[in-house]
This record gives sequence, structure tokens and C-alpha cells, in this order.
Amino acid sequence: MTLAGGAGYSGMRRPRSSRRAPETPASMHCPRCRHDNAASSRFCTECGARLAASCRSCGAELTEGVRFCGQCGQPVDAKRAGPSRFASPEAYTPRHLAEKILTSRSVIEGERKQVTVLFADLKGSMELLADRDPEETRKLLDPVLEHMMDAVHQYEGTVNQVMGDGIMALFGAPLAHEDHAVRACYAALRMQHSVKSYAEEVRRTEGVPIQIRVGLNSGEVVVRSIGSDLHMDYTAVGQTTHLAARMEQMATPGSVLTTLDTLRLTEGYVETRPLGPMSVKGLDAPLEVFEVMGAGAARSRLQASARRGLSRFVGRATELEQLREALGRAEGGRGQVIAVEGEPGVGKSRLVHELTQAVPRPPWRVLESRSVSYGKATPYLPVSDLLKAYFQVEARDGARELRAKVVTRLRALDESLESTTPAFLTLLDVPAEEVRWQGLDPAQRRQRTLDAVKALLLRESQRQPLLLVFEDLQWVDSETQAFLDSLVESLPRARMVLLVNYRPEYEHGWSGKTYYTRLRLNTLARASADELLHALLGEDSELGPLEELLVARTGGNPFFLEESVRTLVETGVLTGERGRYRAARPLTAIQVPATVQAILAARIDRLPAREKRLLQSASVIGKDVPFALLQAVEDAPEEELRQGLAHLQSAEFLYETSLFPDLEYTFKHALTHEVAYGALLHGHRRALHARLVTVIERMTPGRLSERVDRLAYHALYGGLWDKAVILYRKAGGKAAARSAYREAATCFEQALVALGHLPKSRVRDEQAVDLRLDLHNALVPHGEVGRMLETVHEAERVAAALGDQRRMGQVAAYMTQDYWWTGQPDRAVASGQRALAIAGKLGDSALEAIANMRLGQAYASLGEYRRAVEALGRNVERAEKDPRGGAALRSAASLAWMAWCLGYIGDFVEASARGEEALRLAEAAQHDLSLAMAYAGVARPYLVRGDFPQAVSWLGRSMEICRRASFAPLFLLVAGDLGQAYALSGRVEEGLALLQEATAQSGALNLLPTHAWNVTMLAEVCALAGRRGEAPVYVERGLALARAHRQRWLEAEALRILGQLRAAEPAPGPARAALEEAIGIAREMGLQPLLGRCHLALGRALTRASGPEAGREHLEQAATLFRDMGMRFWLERAESALGRSGP
Repeated sequence: MTLAGGAGYSGMRRPRSSRRAPETPASMHCPRCRHDNAASSRFCTECGARLAASCRSCGAELTEGVRFCGQCGQPVDAKRAGPSRFASPEAYTPRHLAEKILTSRSVIEGERKQVTVLFADLKGSMELLADRDPEETRKLLDPVLEHMMDAVHQYEGTVNQVMGDGIMALFGAPLAHEDHAVRACYAALRMQHSVKSYAEEVRRTEGVPIQIRVGLNSGEVVVRSIGSDLHMDYTAVGQTTHLAARMEQMATPGSVLTTLDTLRLTEGYVETRPLGPMSVKGLDAPLEVFEVMGAGAARSRLQASARRGLSRFVGRATELEQLREALGRAEGGRGQVIAVEGEPGVGKSRLVHELTQAVPRPPWRVLESRSVSYGKATPYLPVSDLLKAYFQVEARDGARELRAKVVTRLRALDESLESTTPAFLTLLDVPAEEVRWQGLDPAQRRQRTLDAVKALLLRESQRQPLLLVFEDLQWVDSETQAFLDSLVESLPRARMVLLVNYRPEYEHGWSGKTYYTRLRLNTLARASADELLHALLGEDSELGPLEELLVARTGGNPFFLEESVRTLVETGVLTGERGRYRAARPLTAIQVPATVQAILAARIDRLPAREKRLLQSASVIGKDVPFALLQAVEDAPEEELRQGLAHLQSAEFLYETSLFPDLEYTFKHALTHEVAYGALLHGHRRALHARLVTVIERMTPGRLSERVDRLAYHALYGGLWDKAVILYRKAGGKAAARSAYREAATCFEQALVALGHLPKSRVRDEQAVDLRLDLHNALVPHGEVGRMLETVHEAERVAAALGDQRRMGQVAAYMTQDYWWTGQPDRAVASGQRALAIAGKLGDSALEAIANMRLGQAYASLGEYRRAVEALGRNVERAEKDPRGGAALRSAASLAWMAWCLGYIGDFVEASARGEEALRLAEAAQHDLSLAMAYAGVARPYLVRGDFPQAVSWLGRSMEICRRASFAPLFLLVAGDLGQAYALSGRVEEGLALLQEATAQSGALNLLPTHAWNVTMLAEVCALAGRRGEAPVYVERGLALARAHRQRWLEAEALRILGQLRAAEPAPGPARAALEEAIGIAREMGLQPLLGRCHLALGRALTRASGPEAGREHLEQAATLFRDMGMRFWLERAESALGRSGP
């Protein structure tokens, strides 16, 4: 369809050769929409308008064969009389809109656009003006057209066609607007109002009644091209244009009619009156038609949607309870940091909202703030908002009122805080006139500001417990981040909870804090998604298939579920009301709405062509955009590039993040990056990624290792599969070396994706095995046992098909660890021995070292500590002879495990020596995991011997690393020791909290032997805490788990604790039975320290039941064992039980 101005409005072509009558044209142009129709057509096949020849001068219908118009007497081939400014879109389109259209045309040509079409005309105007001179007629009609066009242009619509007594306009193309339907409605109402005012004047002066009618419809068009004269070729999809024209033709003079498609997009923004189903020419079925009566109350999306209310809160009961428990701890003086992390739409803010609504006030004071997507460049923006709430600042407050509020509040809280007034005034954008403040340099002011805010909040928390909420930290500015980091350090003894939420890309340094809890929100579990859908849809059984489809399409994201249901209601698929919907028609397809993405897409489309292209190129580079890289890709002059970037900055798409050493930009909002990137065609996107690989390699020839992760990303999405495999494996190794194991796992997974695109070959299959083993190693620190087993089994399948013995041995070694972690000790040992055999056969020292390490750990899990020390010792001996490569780190890990094992059997001297050596190697390597293991190894002999302060010190260091780097399996092992050390040194509650956390986590990860250890230690600490009802439950569970997984050493520990608990019973039999069984196991396995503690427990039990002589033998044996091993703490307790004063 061609939308051009043209000189006339009849759409007829000039005759070729007849002197008496025009020839029949080869085609007929529609006078309304300019669609080309067959010459024989009587009605337009696009909009339904009648296709009759009309006078170019007055618009009257012509009888076939006439040479002059019967109404105005003008020749039928005469040019239309009228002002030249209606001759073409270029003439009547305001300059600023014309510039926008011409600037943006190259970026929208060939694109599909959602638009609203508007038709407006004068009903019966020709009949009313038939007797008037054509020039006089135009003087009356042209102002009507001007009012119509002014209304369209007011809302940035485009007048595509002037048709004598009417216009056709588009909203949403060529200028993009996400609210195109609302704009069209407002334009229709405005033109009706302005024409009515003009009509009153014409009626008074000319006695002629003038009224217009308007029709609207929304749908899709494909923009083909836009000429320099604003002539636009487009193709309507479906009935988009036809229905708008029909609405106009059906409208009574003075009214605006629209379809349901437009109404759905304007809910709340306009008031309408339903006219019911009406027959529309060209449609088989009646169409729901509505009259637009006026503007509605809503002026924003929020206002339009507020009346729908919040949906049911589902699937987060556990997280909400954890938040409440944190409040309880903080109220008792143990401050907490709680982080809620999740992807957009999973319900982070909703969870925070539910907590803030439920928290009791008093005693709690709640202060809330959030970062905003445009706020990273504004220092302290969330802090400032928080302070406005605290000081009860109102928008109308001037500087004097604000200063008075700050000073009054500070004096009331603590007069000593009054000196901090300048800092708070500065944060609240009020000039601080104090001379001393003005004399401070910027660094001093910054520190005073941080200290002032922190002091205020800490002092307030002494008066009442304080809940601080900071949302959307992925957009936090650096100064607010610095404040939060400082505040976190002061929380342990404050009655304060810092509750934050953020998206996964945000990082902080709080993970190692014992008072830090991370709540990861994923999409809803199936049961919760079903519950939400039931609340939204209702119980109609016919909607079952729809629920299945919605969950499958949205992945259980609650925001997308709600938006999908709303869209189905708006489009007429569902009818009814929330909680009682029913299917209105069969569902053939479903689209998951993306409201924010749609808004951003419209903003991006409105950019000039150069800036839009620049933004899209930047999106391919990534969220962070080095200027030099963008310049190389764009191949544009620097000045032009800087101008384009300046525009993107002013439009808040990008902002500068670095000037030195290199200029770099970052997308203002993560969603902006995603939408800009997603708008590119796949072929163009792939070509840009491939080009970036070449550019980066050329720009940084000697520093490719620094850019390997970026290079790998571009190689993958550029379709350079060979390079992507190599680069992602390097990137994964680099990430693992700095203990970024999640990042490493992602890299290895991407390498496998790229590998899948390569043709099958032996080399490809060998890489497939190696990459899966790399991936396995990256999954280990996070204890993802299920994925580890899946990965290693697939590696085993490929290695077996290759017949590759070395790789089969590697797989066997890795399986050893997986099997003992999942409580399969026999399979673990068998797998480890198989790996050792293969290593010996091949003479592969590296494989032998891995097999020894894994086998030693498996033996340790079984309590076969001597065999474990033997296997681990072989790695130490080999490393001493050849410390190259990774031998030193393997030696450090082996030494740490040896110290752990030797400590448990009472060889404290050797254990300490091995631990110290492990620490030396780990510190030299500065390898986090090795350091954490070494600290735990050093601590073990201290713990078993009873030197709890030393044990707590070393274990605390290990725990700090484990939490910071998320080493889950090691954390859970260390937690058992540290929880026990805390409790035995008098810090019972700390030990209890730690073991409760570890027990829950080890159970969730399915690390069964470790879980058994945590449960058993929790039983002992519960007993020490006086929780006599819980302790037996835990010890019975620990005993059952130990026996199920053949952990005989742990079985003895559990029996000891069980015996100690039963010693409180009147009859000594049950306690004696449990303790004697424990003694038998400990003696058999050579667990001397445990043997001593079992004798001590039995001696005490017998003494309590039958007197001193009954327990003396066991107490003497305990004292002897403790004395021989130098276990002073326990020796003192044995001597005390014997009635002696000291060792």
C-alpha cells in the first residue's frame, strides 16, 4: 500500500488519449488509503471505500464519460485547487516530526510495527457545500483538515494521507510509541473538541453545520520504505487498516468509534461506551464496537494497573520464615545481613514487601530505599532517600525547614550527633555553611559522611531494632556501596537487619560473614506455580491445558505468569474476573508479555539511525563497552562516534564508567542491553561477533589472556566453533585459578556447546571428555553432586567408546570422590583402586596423584585413617621429588587431609607437622581452596587435643574463605569441627547456629556422609545447649546415617553421644551398652582420642549410677590415654571425675 500525498484526493489518474472521456485506468487508487486495486473493482480491497472517479477540484462523484464536473463545472482533468501545503506529507508534516521521520527511516524500514490507524472525515460535507464556489469551499474545509492534523501531530502521529475532506494517520510508525493506542485516542478526542469549536463559528457566520467522525483500530504493519518526501510504503497485516476505515464510516457525526483491539491497549486511559456487536462490511462475523467518550483517570501504567491489586503470595513461605528468624536474632543483639538474589520477575521485591508489612511496629523501625537504573552516577542516592524518610522530609520543605528537622531529630536521638549535621545536609542537597565542614578536603568529607550515617543508624538501633531495606543493588552507586560495606562490618552486635535484594550480576564481599545469609529466589516450583495460576484463573477444569502451557512457556516466573494471564484476558481468550476466568475461545498461540522490554524497544526505535546502530553494535560488545573496541567495530570517525555516544548518554542508554586508563561505557540498564541486542537479526548479530574476535585479536596481540573470556563469548556467538572451544576452556581454567568456580563451570559448559557444532571426530570426543572433567572440577566446590555425577558418567561413556585408558582412569578417579560424597563407600574405593591400577599401567604420575588424593579421601570417610595417610603420603613423596606443575597444590591438599586423619587417631605431633607444611605450600601458592584446607588441617589436632581457642582461630580462617568463595563441601566439613569447638569453648549458641545451618545445607546438597557428621555434631551441641529433647532425635539420625554409609568412626562418635545422653536415665544399662559398643569400635579402628572420651563418658555414667568405684577403671583408662597423648583439657576432666585435682 502506498501512502502519498498527491495533488488531489480522488485517486484518479490522468487520461491518456481520449478527448471526450477519460480512459479506464489500469488500476484504481483508493481515495482513502491509496491501495492499488484492480481496474474493475468497485470497492477498495484494503479499506472497503467505494472506488468511484471523483472531481479533482471539489471531490464530487463523476459519471463515466463526462468531461466537466456537474457540481463545480471544472474540467475533470483539472488540477485540484487547494493550498500547496496539503500536496504531500512533506508539506503538511511539522518540521520537527519530519526530521524525526527522516532521521529514523533507515532503521525501521523492513520492520514490523504495532500501530493504531486513525481515519477522520467530514460527514456530508460535499452535499452541504455543493452550491458554493470551490475556492470558498476550500476556505471552509481546510481549517477542518488543519484541526485534524494538528491533533494528530500533537501526539506525534503521522498524517499519511489527506483525502479532500478527511485524513488518514498512523500512531506507532514511523515514530515508535509503546502507548500508540492511547495517543490515537487522545488525538481523536482533541480533534473532535477543536473542530466543534471551529464549527460553532462557521455556523454563526456561514450557517453551515460541520461535524467530523473518527475511526480507530490497532494492529500490525510492515514498513517497506520511506521517501525523502515522507512518502511511505507499507503493508497492513490482516484487517488493520480496513477496520479503522470501517469504524470511521460507521461513526455518527461528532463521535469516535474504535475496536476491541484498541480498547485492550487503552484500559484505564480512556472512557468508552460499548455499542455491542455490529456488522462490518468485509467481515463474516459481527465486531464489538466501542465509542470513545473521553479521557480516563489513569495517566500512567501504574495507575492503570493499580486497581487489579496484588496477586496471591505463593511459594516463598520458607524464605519468609528465614527472614523472620533473622529479625529474631537481630532483636537479640546479633545483627544480620540478608541478601535476596534472583532474576527479574521472580518476586524479590514482593518477598521484601511481605516482610515489611508483617514486621511488628513497634518495636521495629523500618527504613526502605532502593537503587534505580539511572542512579549509578549519583553518589548516595539510596542513602539520601533513606535519610529523607528518617528525617520525615517533605517535597515542599525548603532549606530552613529541612535544616530544622535534621537538627531537631539529631538532638533528640543523641546530642553528640549534632556535629554531624553538615554531612546530613549535604546528603539532602542543602548547602552546609559550617566553616569547618567547608575546610575539609573531599576525602575527609567522604569519610565523615560515611561515619555520620553509620553512627546515626547504629545509635537508632540502640533505641529500637532497625530493619534497613535496600532494593535493586545491581544499580547501586559506588558511594552507597562503600557505605553498605562499612555498615556491614559494624552489624554483629547491633539490633539491626540489613535486607538487600539484587539480580545475579551484582557482587559484594559479605559472603564470608557468619551473620550473612543469602536467599536465592528461583522461579516458582511447579506446585507453587499451579497455586498462583489457580488464584489467577480459578478452578475451571477446562483451563488445565492452558495452565500446563503457561507454566511451560514462562518457566514458573511469577511476573510472566501474571502478565500472560492479563494479556489473555485483554485479547479475549479468557473472560470473567480474577479467580473465576473461563476460556472464551480456543487458544492457538500464547505470547509471554514483556512490558518493560516493550517500553525500551520503543525508546530505542526513536533514536536517530546512527545512534540506534551504535547502540546495537555496543550491545554486541557486551554490557561494558570499551570505546576503542566500539570505534574499531564501527569504523567511524572519532568525532562522529563521540557525538553519537554523547547522545546515548544524554538519553540515559549509556554512561561513562572509566576514563583512565581507557575510556569505557556501560549500559545504564541491563534490560536496555538485552533489548538492543535482541533487536538485531541473527545474521547481523553473528557477523558482528565474528568481527569482534578479529578486532580484539588485532588490538591486543600480546594480551589475549586478559581478554580470553570476552574473546570466547564473541567466538561462540560469532559461530567460530573451533576458537570458541579453545578460548572457553582457557577462560574456564583462568576462572578456576582465581577460585571463581561458578564462572569456570559456565565457561566449560559453553565450550561443550561450541564443541557440539563441530563434526564428529576422535579429537572432538577427546575434548568432550576433557571438558567434562574440567566441568566436574568446577562443580566440586559448590557440592553440585547431581550434576557432577551426570557429567562424569557422560565422560565415562565417551571415553569408553574411544577406548582411551588414560581418560578412563581420570574418570574413575573423579567418580571416587562422587561416590563417597553420595554415601557409596564400596564403589568409591573400587573406583579409586581402578584409577590407581590404570595410572600404574600407563606410568601416568598426574593420574596417580589424583587417584591417591581421591582414594585417601574415601578411606578417611570410612575411618580407615592409616590407609588414607598412606595413600595421601604417596602424593607428598612424589611432590618432594618433582614439585613442578600442580604437584605442590596436590601436596598441600594431601598434607591437609593427612593432618586431619592423623589428628583423629591421636598422632598430634605428626599431624601438626603435616598441617604446618600444608599451610606453607598453600600460602606460597595463594590458592584459596588450598588455604582453607590447610587451615582446617592445622586446626584438627588442636580440636581433638582440646585446645579450643587455637582450633577456633584456625577453623575460623578456613570458614571465612569457605563462605567467601562458596566452597560448600569443605564448609560443611569445617562447620562440624567449628561448631563443636565453639560449643566446647563455651560459645554454645554460636556452635548451635552454625551446625543448624550446616545440617540443613548438607541435607539439601545430598552430601550424605558430611550430612551424617553435621547431624551427629548437632546432637552433641544440642545436649550442651540443654536441648535434651532435640539431642536424642539428632543422634539417632546420625547413628542411622553412619551405619548406612559404613562410617564406623562416626558410628562410634554417635554411640558415645547417645551413651552420654542415656547416662541421665535411672538405669545405667542403655548408656553402658552404647558406650561399650563405641569403645569396641574405637579400639578396633585405633581411634585413641575417641577411645579416651568413650572411657571418660562410661566412667562418669557408672559413677553416677553406682558410685566412684564402679567407674574408676574406665576413668583411669581415660586419664592414661589423655596423658599419653597430651590431651590436657580432657585429662583435667578425667582427673576431676576421679576426685583428683590435676593431671
